[in-house]
Amino acid sequence: MPSIDRIDENGAVVGQHDLAASLVQDKINVGLLHLVVVSELAGHRQGTAAAKNRHQVAGTGAKQFRQKGTGRARAGSAKVPQWIGGGVAFPPIPRSYATKVNKKVKVQAFRMALADLVTGGTVRVLADIGFEEPSTKRAADILAKTKLDYPILVLVGPEEIAAQKSFRNVAGTRVLAIGDAEVQDYVWAKSLLFTEAAVAFLERGVAEGSVS
Repeated sequence: MPSIDRIDENGAVVGQHDLAASLVQDKINVGLLHLVVVSELAGHRQGTAAAKNRHQVAGTGAKQFRQKGTGRARAGSAKVPQWIGGGVAFPPIPRSYATKVNKKVKVQAFRMALADLVTGGTVRVLADIGFEEPSTKRAADILAKTKLDYPILVLVGPEEIAAQKSFRNVAGTRVLAIGDAEVQDYVWAKSLLFTEAAVAFLERGVAEGSVS
């Protein structure tokens, strides 16, 4: 069962937290991780790139000049792609870039990404630290005292809105509610900082079978 340090606001180790063994997977499959990360990033693409084809551009469909006798190549509509102001040949159209990845594969990739950070010794749990109101200064001081390498992924509980607002303005950090974090967030980070509420939420998911 992997253990991670519990630290206080001053960065001092005040205990250990034993992660559920089912949350981590020691054997790393780089290809599987790549598959899931690419799928997640593709799912965030807007897919709104578009251009008009010859049927969509505004303009006349009349023949531009007579067929013979001008010495020019014959031409019909002014909306064809080779004419200035004409449509685009095979234009991009709005589309979804999302790809399907099986749930079991996503769970496996999550375990690998988390295990990589745990093995590297760059995961901490903030012990008994609550934010009554947002304070970026306090959040920056906490991160400085952890001595963790940037970039840092900070995961907070779903109800810890003040904590999320406090950490999100610190450069080099990515702050998310635990339920919103994706595999690509774990892969992006060099270090990981949990609040106790975030760890509890994660392990409750294991108990309920959503991470298994």
